Amino acid sequence: MDQKPSYLKSLKKESVVQSVINCLTDAIRAEDLKPGDKIPPEPELAETLGVARSSVREAVKILTYLGVLESKRSEGTFVCSGYKESMIDPMVYGIILNKDSFENLMELREMTEAGMMRLAIEHHDESELEDLEAILEEMRNALNLKENRVDTFFQADNRFHDKIAEMGKNPMAFKINKVVRSLTYAVRYQTVSAMILSGRSDKLLDTHVELYEAIKNSDLEDLDSKVRKSYFEDDLG
Repeated sequence: MDQKPSYLKSLKKESVVQSVINCLTDAIRAEDLKPGDKIPPEPELAETLGVARSSVREAVKILTYLGVLESKRSEGTFVCSGYKESMIDPMVYGIILNKDSFENLMELREMTEAGMMRLAIEHHDESELEDLEAILEEMRNALNLKENRVDTFFQADNRFHDKIAEMGKNPMAFKINKVVRSLTYAVRYQTVSAMILSGRSDKLLDTHVELYEAIKNSDLEDLDSKVRKSYFEDDLG
């Protein structure tokens, strides 16, 4: 009879489903289970861990929903080979359900955007910096339009910040930043609209120039305050 993998050990009865989840995720972190590996079938897991099959089934279902495992029809269940957007879906769902989460979301926005700036400063190359400068020029040109200034600028603004996130070369941070920016879409659009329509478009552009210059000059000083200033909270009251 084949020897059982070391991560398959008998579990205590309390919080059985969570214990199964912990067992499998610990095995992945320890690389006893690697991306692409097939996990033991449900009956074998249940017998070896000393738990009910229903507990294993529920644990696998949760890890599949979170994007850690994936089920292939007639083949079995495997450790996912890469990052999936579904891994952060529960976080998004929690934010949507929590009516008191707006302030927390804005704090998270500041943390992620400042973090993406730091990564961009550390990892960007010259061609990416040129791309960012080109987007900055698009933003400048958008402010000279007679029509659709707000929408055109806002689209370029999104590309500007997406480019900064891309320059950080951290796919997981990029995805989380993208989710946070999606959740703050309305407030960001409102800010851009208010600044442009109230005649403060130069100030709006200047904050983006400042972020660009910080990356160009590898300037980490007062980075949090530079990001916070771009939200124009004092200007909008």
